[in-house]
Amino acid sequence: MTTHTVAPAQDTPTTGPARGVRRTRRRPTLTVYTWLVLAWLLLPIAVMILFGFNDTHSKVNFTWQGFTLTWYRHLFAIPNLTSALVNSLTVALVVTVVATLLGTPIGLALGRHRFRGRGSVDLLLFAAIAAPEIALGAALLSLFIVLGVPRGYWTVVIAHVAFCIPYVAITVRARMAGHDPTLEEAARDLGAGPWTAFRLVTLPMLLPGVASGALLCFALSIDDYVITSFNAGRTVTFPLWVYSASRTGVPPQVNVMGTLIFVGGLVIAGANVLFSRRRAA
Repeated sequence: MTTHTVAPAQDTPTTGPARGVRRTRRRPTLTVYTWLVLAWLLLPIAVMILFGFNDTHSKVNFTWQGFTLTWYRHLFAIPNLTSALVNSLTVALVVTVVATLLGTPIGLALGRHRFRGRGSVDLLLFAAIAAPEIALGAALLSLFIVLGVPRGYWTVVIAHVAFCIPYVAITVRARMAGHDPTLEEAARDLGAGPWTAFRLVTLPMLLPGVASGALLCFALSIDDYVITSFNAGRTVTFPLWVYSASRTGVPPQVNVMGTLIFVGGLVIAGANVLFSRRRAA
């Protein structure tokens, strides 16, 4: 006679349904929280876009009076505002190019090589990012005064390049973390020189990081107020003009220009994302 031993029933862990229930219960809360945070972030931008169409006839553009496209047709009707916008755009473009050219080799060296003083360079880059803008602005102002450099357009450019280089270097260094050095070594084994291997293998892999750092430089430069106010002299940029005009009333053209800058940034960022995805595919 054969006897069968029945193992005692064990409690099954409540990993399936119970966990699903917990996730279901958490999702509405996280979703509502996420949408509230996004609404809080996007509300000022929405107000700026809306009041660019406000049919106001006074300097105070805080009361909705009707819809109009007048301010888009007369975008450059205020000469001082137009010149301030041109200053901001040209400064941001120059700073983006210079900071990208200077910061990319630094990020490449930090991500690829181990050398004496590497930790100090890391500390210096992160210190420049973590330092308050008022401290950087005051330090640069003191430097220009000691050297006898008159403040103006080019001191703004130098100041912006100084605080933008660390962002490019760190972004490129992060991109280098996923770089496979054997690909460049294979290109060298196949007869490519150092410059050819860098241009055809390394640089295309770094382009998303370089582009991200360049976009970050442009965004930081075009809207900087604190450091610019210390080193601008008589040069007026878009943020400086808007702040000075806020005492008497901000014209609707400011909202239109801000909307166009915002939309332009979205287009460039979207193009960068699409370019990165195509390269990854």
